[in-house]
Amino acid sequence: MNFTRKGFLGAGAALFASAGLKSIADEEKVIQGFDETEAGRVSLDPWQPFSDRVVKVGIAGEGVCDFGSAFGYQSHPNIEVVACTDLDPEKCRLLQERTGAKKTYTSCEDMICHASEDGLEAVYIATDAPSHCRLAIMALEHGLHVASAVPAIFGVEQLDLIPKLLEAAKKSGKVYMMNETTAFRYEAYAMRKIYEAGKFGRIIYTEGEYFHPCGNDVDAIMCGSYNNWRVGCPPQYYPTHSNGFYTCVTHKRFTDVSCSAVPSMLNQYKPENNSYRNAFGSEYAMMRCEDGSVARMLVAWDAPAKGGEEGRIWGQQGCYIPDRGGYGGWFEEEVAQMNIMKPQLPPGMPCGGHGGSHGYLTDDFIRAIILGTKPCVDIITALDTTVAGIYAHMSALKDGETLKIPSFSL
Repeated sequence: MNFTRKGFLGAGAALFASAGLKSIADEEKVIQGFDETEAGRVSLDPWQPFSDRVVKVGIAGEGVCDFGSAFGYQSHPNIEVVACTDLDPEKCRLLQERTGAKKTYTSCEDMICHASEDGLEAVYIATDAPSHCRLAIMALEHGLHVASAVPAIFGVEQLDLIPKLLEAAKKSGKVYMMNETTAFRYEAYAMRKIYEAGKFGRIIYTEGEYFHPCGNDVDAIMCGSYNNWRVGCPPQYYPTHSNGFYTCVTHKRFTDVSCSAVPSMLNQYKPENNSYRNAFGSEYAMMRCEDGSVARMLVAWDAPAKGGEEGRIWGQQGCYIPDRGGYGGWFEEEVAQMNIMKPQLPPGMPCGGHGGSHGYLTDDFIRAIILGTKPCVDIITALDTTVAGIYAHMSALKDGETLKIPSFSL
């Protein structure tokens, strides 16, 4: 496959029109996820400044869904956006206008190469998925901190880049984090706090679901992605919005996977209609986890249903099932007393989309740079969240054969 660069996914389009079902696009006026700006329960305690330092950041990629400007870098008091880039000159102009960047570049590579001239300390890579890993390696090798859009790597062909990414991060000593929005959805945030407090006890079972209905025609909105990289993409190549409900809660990994898939009836998933030769529009993975629990993680792009990203955890002492009324079991009263709330963001900084997670990811990144803290989705969690999906697709191609998933360390 010949991968290059970006645009992001547009809104959903008509599904199963021949069956007379209503188009998801008729109901969605904005791109799925970006309309989810409710942050959940947020503390009334005001945000407390943590440093006077201002980090100079460059942003790469505005794309179809305005991804570069959507994470609030321009609104954080500890960040100055000094440079930006997009391969589309008009999108680059908009990104500069929205972020206040003083300088623009024609490519992310060019911006990275001129980082020292601009005093850049960090980059946010919001380009197309096939370019994330390559650009992250380049930025780390130039001494820059990196926040990458999801996924960390893309597809079987990029597995051999993992050692290079780990080596670049280790050698540079810089922060690498992946912007997995699940991490700061309130549901996952609450589950992480419950888990860290030991209230779940031993985890028994986790579910994660990413439903994102796509178009029936090859020339549907997914062609808005750069070089059509999303058209016919194997679902488990983009697994982070489901897998994150385990990895971003427990910071543990999946060890084994067996994945089932059914050939899709949508045109773009006919192997002759996509560059991946992929027939699957939905892939359903059963995972074994390093803590001895099991997980079901699905990515469904051809299911004619309202989209969304959801997850649930069952432990031996209780469960957290947001879409069924919240927590329950033996620990219900204890968890209620914890009164779990997300902290305030800086004044004027929006929490953003995907369950009010965007601003929190940006704040987490800048705190990691300035304070030396570990970001929630650090390089190991990023790889654990991403690579399991690639092995899931490999399993689906082998009729559900159970495969071992590699582990990673710095």
